[in-house]
Amino acid sequence: MNETLDIITARHSYRGSYKAQSVPREHLTAIMQAGLDAPSGCNKQTTSLIAIDEPQLLSELLSRIDPPICQTAPAIICVLTQRIFAYRDKCYAVQDYSAAIQNMLLAIKSLGYESCWYEGHITDDDNIGAKLAERLGVPEGYELVCVLPVGIAADKISAPRKKSFTERAWFNGFGNR
Repeated sequence: MNETLDIITARHSYRGSYKAQSVPREHLTAIMQAGLDAPSGCNKQTTSLIAIDEPQLLSELLSRIDPPICQTAPAIICVLTQRIFAYRDKCYAVQDYSAAIQNMLLAIKSLGYESCWYEGHITDDDNIGAKLAERLGVPEGYELVCVLPVGIAADKISAPRKKSFTERAWFNGFGNR
């Protein structure tokens, strides 16, 4: 249909191994810029990012994540958020970083890499996100909420089964065809 829609359709969460091939800084910069270009509630811009591509630091950070994830990724992007209140004392931090992550996932795919949105056990009760943030020197007031690996897939990529359009989308009312 068009290149953007093709990338959206082709993007899937990748949890396999990565090839031992570094990600150029210009690609990491472009990916992070795509994230920062995402919409932000009331333009509060609550999302910040840290790319890690230095092998020793990357290994140290990944060793702090249990259960292990993306152990062979040549780079990761850590997503930070700030709880800044906006319109009518509402905070749009979750929406802001979600939009940024989706933009980055699409940019990652468009540049020929794979990734996965790892948030659940980064923000669980064991405070892995806080441990990573401390090691990275993240100041108070920021929370590390997500890790995105970036790299070239070493394993076969398989798409998950998705429900059909007609099971999840309608026109002019729920269930209308």
